[in-house]
Amino acid sequence: VVMSVFMVQRSLKDIPMEQLAAAQQRAIATAEEMRSSGESVRYIRSAFVPETGQCNCLFEAKDREQVGRLNDKAGIPYDRIVPALDLSP
Repeated sequence: VVMSVFMVQRSLKDIPMEQLAAAQQRAIATAEEMRSSGESVRYIRSAFVPETGQCNCLFEAKDREQVGRLNDKAGIPYDRIVPALDLSP
């Protein structure tokens, strides 16, 4: 399975930090559940801008639809999912 990176863009203006942390934990747990049932998908990391509420989360997956299913299953709202490059050193 060829894996690609996708960025999930979210608008989470005024979200309390506990809710943000809980959403991140749900993304991680849901990715683990999906992997244990044979799907190749992984949560990588998130970046959140408190001032604007912009949140970008990176996932590794086979396709955009898989990332959408993960976020829908975890109950985390999103605006769009786009192919991305993870440029971590």
